[in-house]
Amino acid sequence: MIWELSAYPFKLRAGDVFKFNERLCRVLRVNYSSAIVIMNRPVREFKTRFDKPVKFQPPPHQFYISPNSEVAVLNRKAKR
Repeated sequence: MIWELSAYPFKLRAGDVFKFNERLCRVLRVNYSSAIVIMNRPVREFKTRFDKPVKFQPPPHQFYISPNSEVAVLNRKAKR
């Protein structure tokens, strides 16, 4: 029996893109206990008291998930 350790044992890698709640998310950093993910928030549109339309882009939402999460990665190419 031959043991082959993969170079990177985690399922998620930095730079991976996946969908969560129909929104794209990008993995920033992965270590043995967590993966840091960011997700863009939608643009907020509203009117001021003087009926002037304003668009506001909130900062991306950052959250932590397991590095072994089984999500469908959209930008990783399949091995041959």
